[in-house]
Amino acid sequence: MGILEKISEIEKEIARTQKNKATEYHLGLLKAKLAKYRAQLLEPSKSSSSKGEGFDVMKSGDARVALIGFPSVGKSTFLSLMTSTASEAASYEFTTLTCIPGVIEYKGANIQLLDLPGIIEGAAQGKGRGRQVIAVARTADVVIMMLDATKGEVQRSLLEKELESVGIRLNKHKPNIYFKPKKGGGISFNSTVTLTQCSEKLVQLILHEYKIFNAEVLFREDCSPDEFIDVIVGNRVYMPCLYVYNKIDQISMEEVDRLARKPDSVVISCGMKLNLDYLLEMLWEYLALTCIYTKKRGQRPDFTDAIILRKGASVEHVCHRIHRSLASQFKYALVWMHSIRNLPSTQLREQQQEDGVEDMTQLEDLQETTVLANLKTRFERNLIYTYIGSILVSVNPYQMFGIYGPEQVQQYSGRALADNPPHLFAIANLAFAKMLDAKQNQCIIIR
Repeated sequence: MGILEKISEIEKEIARTQKNKATEYHLGLLKAKLAKYRAQLLEPSKSSSSKGEGFDVMKSGDARVALIGFPSVGKSTFLSLMTSTASEAASYEFTTLTCIPGVIEYKGANIQLLDLPGIIEGAAQGKGRGRQVIAVARTADVVIMMLDATKGEVQRSLLEKELESVGIRLNKHKPNIYFKPKKGGGISFNSTVTLTQCSEKLVQLILHEYKIFNAEVLFREDCSPDEFIDVIVGNRVYMPCLYVYNKIDQISMEEVDRLARKPDSVVISCGMKLNLDYLLEMLWEYLALTCIYTKKRGQRPDFTDAIILRKGASVEHVCHRIHRSLASQFKYALVWMHSIRNLPSTQLREQQQEDGVEDMTQLEDLQETTVLANLKTRFERNLIYTYIGSILVSVNPYQMFGIYGPEQVQQYSGRALADNPPHLFAIANLAFAKMLDAKQNQCIIIR
């Protein structure tokens, strides 16, 4: 019996086995065997001397997005609309036979978009070049699952099943399970939470199926047997996925509303160019990218050339992107960002940039000219800052400026100086110059 036949038999056995307390060990063993056979199926054949033709392309840009879907759902049309790359689109299936890359330029970032050939049911077993398509998808940062809105539910379940069978976990996080094989000592099992899906006996049975008899296992969350198997296998890929329902012009408004309310879902029409801007915003959010701008001493920040990093990147990552030798000589940075109350914040090299908004980083000392330039820039970008490091910028909130509405005036009326935090809106250079000419209502900069 071949691997495909074994997989089919196990899937049938799982389907006809009732799920209850008495069968949980049997089901756990079946799932462990199924995962093992699927891993063997994905391994390249040792008897084949020649390598199969692939269509992977070099990874470029700040992030990679893979377009996955059945044939003729609008992937090539979407690529042509969002990038300058022309991908052949037609009404017949399998128009695209290889991987076609394009680049989306958005918020200063270059996002590589891959138009992959349409996959069919059974792609995980190699049908329709499915293995090559899925192999490229594993290298992406985000998957866009393009679905035909007229049959989206069927396509979505089939594609999720295919990707699940090859170890791609969509919109899931890695299970918080500590697992370490040992040379001896048996199996050490512990948990910090109450387990409702896995027991110590089931964990031991699954480990024995993988010929593991000595290991440390620590559950830090309540996980299922499938999630524990994923930890043992170790080659799973966890990535965000956007479910994009195309051709909404062919369905009713009620159906569009129902699809749009689904989690991780966006409804569009490539033919009528509907909702593409919102899709780009959602894609940016799922990629979790942040723009970081640098500035030289005494100069304005350069908002034309952003450093694109992942959310959670540290100042050290910024240094490495500027120059590889900068990090070794680096001591601290001055950082402006929304999540910091006192600006600029002096941050060490390992401190993370966890804010998702655009930041401005200065790597040198602060000067008065840079403060004024920063105020003007913040005003133009509708950003509010109150306190900048050792420099306090204060403005009379009651006169001269229409940007202070009744709510702000009421908040400060009759209050002592220390009752409320300073409320500053950055001021353009022209307004600042007029204030200097006046004898009152001036902006005061105190070092």
